[in-house]
Amino acid sequence: MTDIEEQVVVDDMLTEEKEVRKTGSVHFGEKGYNEILTGDNTVDISDTTWNEVFRTCCCHSPTEWAMIGVNMACVLFFLYWFIFALELLGTGAKVLTGCAAGGLFGGNTNPVASLIVGMLVTVLLQSSSTTTSIIVSLVGAGSITVEPAIYMVMGANIGTSVTNTIVAMGQMGNGDELERAFAGATVHDMFNFLSVLILFPLEIISSFLARMTAAIVRNWNPDPDGESSSGGIKTIISPVLDKIIISNSKIISSVADGGSCDEYYPTECIPSGTETYQACVKDGRVGLITCNKKTGECPLFFQEGATQQSDTTSGGIALLMGIIFLVLCLMGLVVVLKRMLLGASTRIIKKATAINGYVSMIIGCGVTMAVQSSSVTTSVLTPLVGVGMVSLDEMFPLTLGANIGTTITGILAAVVSDTTTAMQVALAHFFFNVFGICIWYPVPFMRRVPIAGAKALGRYTRWWRGFPFLYIAVAFFGIPLLLLGLSNLFISDSAALVCLGVILLIVLILGLAKTLWWWFRKDGASQTEMCFKRRQLKRDVYDRLVDEWDPLVRTVNNLKDHVGFEEDDAVAKADHVEKEVSDGTDDQLEDVVREDSVKEKDPTVSLLSA
Repeated sequence: MTDIEEQVVVDDMLTEEKEVRKTGSVHFGEKGYNEILTGDNTVDISDTTWNEVFRTCCCHSPTEWAMIGVNMACVLFFLYWFIFALELLGTGAKVLTGCAAGGLFGGNTNPVASLIVGMLVTVLLQSSSTTTSIIVSLVGAGSITVEPAIYMVMGANIGTSVTNTIVAMGQMGNGDELERAFAGATVHDMFNFLSVLILFPLEIISSFLARMTAAIVRNWNPDPDGESSSGGIKTIISPVLDKIIISNSKIISSVADGGSCDEYYPTECIPSGTETYQACVKDGRVGLITCNKKTGECPLFFQEGATQQSDTTSGGIALLMGIIFLVLCLMGLVVVLKRMLLGASTRIIKKATAINGYVSMIIGCGVTMAVQSSSVTTSVLTPLVGVGMVSLDEMFPLTLGANIGTTITGILAAVVSDTTTAMQVALAHFFFNVFGICIWYPVPFMRRVPIAGAKALGRYTRWWRGFPFLYIAVAFFGIPLLLLGLSNLFISDSAALVCLGVILLIVLILGLAKTLWWWFRKDGASQTEMCFKRRQLKRDVYDRLVDEWDPLVRTVNNLKDHVGFEEDDAVAKADHVEKEVSDGTDDQLEDVVREDSVKEKDPTVSLLSA
């Protein structure tokens, strides 16, 4: 039985079950399930009781319990390697782009440049925690002041959301799942972009975050002898990850403070040939890849005598491995979750996940503090939104809680720092997210703005599956680099460059106004939709043609054999047409001759035309 026939049998069984169902609810895997989750339809759970939820979740036969145990073991297996892939991807990104990311910090003290630098560095390093720690070290060393550091932290808040956006692209094989997953991932983006849109100008005008945090830490005494918190999810991931690659964050901080990566190469171990932490890190010299301080061992990708190019190559390989692991684990996780949800009622799922938004924030905050990474929290939730276990409305407060959780982790780390500025920057990060939540969550009307934006982005992926690549390229690289270039023109000492910046800014404003006028007044939204759908249709037709070309050719050849079609028939027909052309004067018959001459060369074309 083919996969299509099996799916038809499953659909028929679910349809028969639905017909005898008293509630008439739609279950996972049935026709109409995706429409309910993706559309604006709401599931009525007013008559659903917790007793039904309990019986559905906890009342099973021994065989069913055994299958649930196997499925849960599979979920934990894929979840572990999924998180491992995230950490490997982030470590590879730090090694690959560490020197370039550190160089972005140099001399960028105007507000716009500081914001963009914080965003770009986080996108490159795939870690807001690393970016924040570099910012704190720069402030502590006096390289930058607190005010631009606050702008950089705002940018880091935006940059960290790119990770779960990339994770959502792992469900590109299913249009419905991709739409939901991408919306669930980009609701984080929408919140961060909108919060910066409001709080960034306010901070420029009033410096309210800098003033408030300065007042809070005025009488605070640093405790550099305290013990920093460690562990989290890295406790169980590090034993495997550290065998492969360990990034050296100190070199990134050194480059950000004006140093050079060339100072750390080639790597050296003293005595030579002894690759240990003591020989290579303490007595020798290491670059972007370092050794394990606790075990004293050096990872697989560490090499004595390595150059910067060889280390960045190793980082690129680790990054590629992380992406491959991420996609494979995501596919496995989604398959297992679908198997567990098959036949589950939407009423039961919605009732079980219908948690108060503020409670969801606490859960998101607690989970993030436990794993010490907001990217891990939101990235794990993204495929759950894709398969329909968690709705977009439920994802939003969990994401906000994750934002708060990662700032509290930063505050705990700042407690053991030796400067008050570290605590001030950590508090500014915390209050930025708190004020953003106060703006965009309590009032239902304001809450719908980021959710509506995320749903719109999800719809675009249905129209064209190449949209996620375009979105990441424009939102996280194109626009930030453009703004960074413009801001640097305005702070230039050359009057000509300042004038150029003014001209480019005017052109940018006029172009933005023209785009908005075209979008709203000239039906640009519909034109964009048609353009995306046309591109996707071409892609689908091409893929289908490639898949069906060989069967089509075999069918035509079988048909030729069945009807006894021979090439001599095509030649006789061509001679007949030539005779008609020679006797007639109609110019249109010449076109017929040209067309049939082509068919003469290819009997398959002649048969299809007939």
